[in-house]
Amino acid sequence: MPRVTPLSRSKAPEDVLAFYAEVFGARDPVEEPGTATGTPGNWWTAWARVPGILRAFRAYPAGDCPLDPQLRELAVLRTGYARGSHFVFSQHSKSARRAGVSEEKVRAVPYWTISDVFSDAERAVLAYVDGMILEGGRVHDCVFAALRKALPEDHILMLTYFVNMYALHATSTKALRLEYDDVPERVVEIPAPEQGGVQDWRDPVWAERGGA
Repeated sequence: MPRVTPLSRSKAPEDVLAFYAEVFGARDPVEEPGTATGTPGNWWTAWARVPGILRAFRAYPAGDCPLDPQLRELAVLRTGYARGSHFVFSQHSKSARRAGVSEEKVRAVPYWTISDVFSDAERAVLAYVDGMILEGGRVHDCVFAALRKALPEDHILMLTYFVNMYALHATSTKALRLEYDDVPERVVEIPAPEQGGVQDWRDPVWAERGGA
């Protein structure tokens, strides 16, 4: 279950109702959850509790951005994958196809470093994403030089904005357990069998030997 309570239509302020109408039509998204792409829709109903933030997420719409939409969606798709967000990755697989990204490229984003389906510009964008997301912003000079060859500076700034915006979405969606990221913690202790084996980690002797 989501870790915050979704906001029903009856309690939503006027500006939030406009979002609800766009995404859910006339129904109450809490009583009748679901979106056109099959997600529960609780990303919108959770953030609706702070309308100013919900509005801020649309402060610079992708439709107003001159950045190549295919490059943008490849970048966001890689961001979702690198951040480990099932929701962002799944949604932007669809968005990438709508923007005209080929199926083979969508499928290859998780292993782009060993794929030969991407152009030099696309590889520069994907490497830039990895520097920001996987290396905490440590983008190598050679990566940035390749990016400069592919994009003008204002487009690089736009790309940087969208990557960071969707990193925020990916991280917060996992933390709040929204949408497809509403999953239990995977890294937990697995109970050992009742009957011990040759190398039983519960045996004090095993600990004395240094374990593994």
